[in-house]
Amino acid sequence: MSRWIFCSLLIAGTCAQAAPPHASDGDLDQFLQNRGLVQRLDDARQTVTDRASELVVAAMAFLGVPYRRGGNSIETGFDCSGFVRAMYEQTAGLLLPRRAEQQAAATQTIDRTELQPGDLVFFNTLRRAYSHVGIYVGDGKFIHSPRAGAQVRVENMRVAYWNTRFDGARRVPIGQAVATVQAQGSGSGATASAPDSSGTPAHWLP
Repeated sequence: MSRWIFCSLLIAGTCAQAAPPHASDGDLDQFLQNRGLVQRLDDARQTVTDRASELVVAAMAFLGVPYRRGGNSIETGFDCSGFVRAMYEQTAGLLLPRRAEQQAAATQTIDRTELQPGDLVFFNTLRRAYSHVGIYVGDGKFIHSPRAGAQVRVENMRVAYWNTRFDGARRVPIGQAVATVQAQGSGSGATASAPDSSGTPAHWLP
């Protein structure tokens, strides 16, 4: 169970048992603070934020890696969804689905105005919804592995090409309890697990 979920349940359970009836917001804040729960909740929030920042920094380290269709490692090169999947596996221990449209379906829909570093951004580049994906890095920019003959790079979502093809934004619930690379006994490094015989990854979010 993630720290975020643990803290939420802890607060809910403690409040249900000991919170004074008809307490005001101020009383509740004091109640939580007296029991050290505010700090624990803040720590959990910071953990999620730190992981998102770590993901963006890690992704930047792969600038210049060549695009390769079906690629999912620095040795082979990356396609767009392979790059996203490898970054989340390496930095957060989360296994996302392999294809861009599967990643869109498996993650939380957010509004473009809610984008934060580490969120996913999707585009229609093949006349097909959610056919391209990148990682938002802030200030209207995203990092991605764009196409054959190109390399991992940062681009501006506001330019006409990307703005007109924008399909939506998603958030990966980093604080959620999901299968991790460590739990599966996978090796380290920016690699993505192979799909099973049906073509579907054996362990993926959610």
